[in-house]
Amino acid sequence: MTSGPDMPFFWAALLSYLAGTVVASLYAGLRKRPLRSAVYWLTVAGLAANTVALVVRGVQQGHPPIANLFEYLSLLAWAAVLGFVLLWRRRGLELLTVFAAPVGLCAMVVASLFPARIEEQLIPALQSYWLWVHVSLAVLGEAAFAVAFVASVIYLVGSRRGFSGLPDPELLDRVTYRAIGIGFPLFTIGALFAGAVWAQRAWGSAWSWDPKETSSLIVWLIYAIYLHARLVRGWRGAGAAGLSVAGFAMTFFTILGSRILGGLHSYG
Repeated sequence: MTSGPDMPFFWAALLSYLAGTVVASLYAGLRKRPLRSAVYWLTVAGLAANTVALVVRGVQQGHPPIANLFEYLSLLAWAAVLGFVLLWRRRGLELLTVFAAPVGLCAMVVASLFPARIEEQLIPALQSYWLWVHVSLAVLGEAAFAVAFVASVIYLVGSRRGFSGLPDPELLDRVTYRAIGIGFPLFTIGALFAGAVWAQRAWGSAWSWDPKETSSLIVWLIYAIYLHARLVRGWRGAGAAGLSVAGFAMTFFTILGSRILGGLHSYG
């Protein structure tokens, strides 16, 4: 990993999320209010450092920090943590929201595995306004899916072991539905529509069945099925939560899949 002026803030964010994860684990077992307060401030400190790292990197490069997987995952960590923090004061979600730190930590740790080089001169394919629309909206959609994923995992744990000590299942179900309801249009516009426009301009074809395009379409279909079943048939419960988990698993594979499968998106 290369060094840059943003890296001290990156590591500060990662360490804050790590500390928040440790305290969140204690809170999950003890349920003491001071522990949750400590998780909150550690998470906010991590979010602040994450924000500064992204801003410093963007200023140095002269363009938004979304050109490679290190930047993409750093931005995903920021957006997902922000989503949990916005839910922090919602009553009944105390156990859900402390997962902000673990989610941020996971994204930052994976980001740290990729080169953090500064991209002052982008390759021609990335020099497009549509790239910024494509990536930023896709990240926001995926961050919402991350919130739905955590709510769904807690729901599935509760459905097997009982919801004693866990958030109300109806509340978890609503959080999952609303998070997917927010994330789906963002992902649709960003990952698919803006991505197709950018691909047409960069490569001369709006759709080429590139591995990342194909897996993004699968993600879209999973969440489309979830929303259709929910809106038309009122589907909910463990099956719906399981589909939400599957959707995010496919989402994460889509983010990293280009490194495994290659294709036009393998530059990142």
